[in-house]
Amino acid sequence: MSKPSRKPTAQRTKVICISHKEDADGISSAALIRQAFGGDAILVDYPGQMDALRQVVKDEKLKALYICDLGLSKKTQDEFIELLTTLRKNKVAITYIDHHDIDPNVVKSLEKIKVKVIHDINECTTVQVYRSFKSKLNDHASFVATCAAITDYMEDRPLGSKLLQIYDRQFALISATVLTYNIVGHQKEPDYLLYLVEELADSKFPHDIPNTFEFAQIQVEKLSQMIAKVKQGMKTMKNLGYMEILDAGASGAVNFVMGLSGKDVGVAYKERVDHGIYAVSVRGSKNCNVHLGKIVNILATDLGGSGGGHDRACGAVIPKTKIKKFVTELNKKIK
Repeated sequence: MSKPSRKPTAQRTKVICISHKEDADGISSAALIRQAFGGDAILVDYPGQMDALRQVVKDEKLKALYICDLGLSKKTQDEFIELLTTLRKNKVAITYIDHHDIDPNVVKSLEKIKVKVIHDINECTTVQVYRSFKSKLNDHASFVATCAAITDYMEDRPLGSKLLQIYDRQFALISATVLTYNIVGHQKEPDYLLYLVEELADSKFPHDIPNTFEFAQIQVEKLSQMIAKVKQGMKTMKNLGYMEILDAGASGAVNFVMGLSGKDVGVAYKERVDHGIYAVSVRGSKNCNVHLGKIVNILATDLGGSGGGHDRACGAVIPKTKIKKFVTELNKKIK
């Protein structure tokens, strides 16, 4: 007796990596995932993560999903778990790789639905990708991971420092810096960022990619002009220096704000007119003894935004009307 014919379901063949687009750790993570597993990258900033996830949930061809270097805020974590649960019901394999501070209950929830969670706050995301999938990567992947560790200030961590020892230090530093300046300077050109992912996956050094050094030089000139602007426009409170940035990215200026203010914490924020929000960058010096990522996560959520990150480097999205309150409250919470 012949079996009744079943309606054919779409063959799931697609591999997608959703990764952070704003720095070398996110771009490099996407590059190594591409080298190891093929597929396509979707590059997003922190606020764009959920939109990207809502889109991939609808993709009936999706077979495997990798999420790298994007962190989670209290505002988004419940919907994040919900969307991943839907994907798991559709038999999509999911790997979540990150080094931002995450609520332990979220990790439990993800492991419960059999999401593979690779999470270590002591190594940058690319280094964790490298460690986890080394057998599927070539030798050059260790250099990509080294550059990512440098730009995330994590080259002194156990594995990061081991990788850095493989290469000449100055060679690695200049490569990481040039890569970073090209990423930061092309944030409005998604195709260029995807091109960088492809080139790095293809084992290219930053100096092999056309015009990267010339472009980095332009960025350096812009940053040097930023010093004078910060000196002029920066304000201070008891525990922090802060400034609104008008003509560049907040992340490029924030270290100058911290350093030139003489405070242990610097805050720089830039208006995203299209969204009615401020994109905020926060940095702490080595003397900063509070976990800025945890404080910013809670504070941003309370003010109707979102945020979080590392102990001394983090960011937030804050509604336009609440930015002064954010700075004031953050100042109070830093002892």
